Amino acid sequence: MKVIGLNGSPRKKFNTATVLRHALEGAESKGAKTEIINLYDYKFQGCISCFACKLKDNITGGICAVKDDVTSILVKMAEADAVIFGSPVYFADVTSSTRAILERFMYAPFVYCKDYSSVYEGKMKTACIYTMNVKSKDMENRGYVRTFETTRSYLERIYGHSEYITVNDTTQFADYSKYIAEAFDPVAKAKARKEVFPQDCEKAFKLGASLVD
Repeated sequence: MKVIGLNGSPRKKFNTATVLRHALEGAESKGAKTEIINLYDYKFQGCISCFACKLKDNITGGICAVKDDVTSILVKMAEADAVIFGSPVYFADVTSSTRAILERFMYAPFVYCKDYSSVYEGKMKTACIYTMNVKSKDMENRGYVRTFETTRSYLERIYGHSEYITVNDTTQFADYSKYIAEAFDPVAKAKARKEVFPQDCEKAFKLGASLVD
């Protein structure tokens, strides 16, 4: 079994990347082969509405027809047994790189027949890991969950099983005193990093393992 993790953060060793790696370790604990891909290493854009994927003969086979840095990644994703998207939340949604690859991953196999079905014929599990500075209560009050659930429902419709987890109240800076960040209590942030973040990593580990079961 192959599980691919997509790091949609510009950072390769911080919150999102760390949690994503724990998810992949969870998959590995069940015998899966894994690969992590850092999206910010590639130059690409989202869907350009060329509609090649909507032609009746569907020459693309459900994979985005645009050729660029992530074409080979999209092929790997289509052939994987599970794909995990990891992204920090910027202004209530995923990063632009994460959004771009989601558009192309979801739109190409999605066709406009009466039941809006998918040309994807395999079985794939997908999951999203959202990391964010805001606390869980603020996330819910600001409507983030609606966005996360919409993405989950599309992934599930197109590829099959999909789920997500959230990692809240993350640390943004190593030294809060250097930044305009009076809205946050650095002591509380340090406490959350020490006590809660390890629990989030364990939650991600279990997510990765469950995708292989």
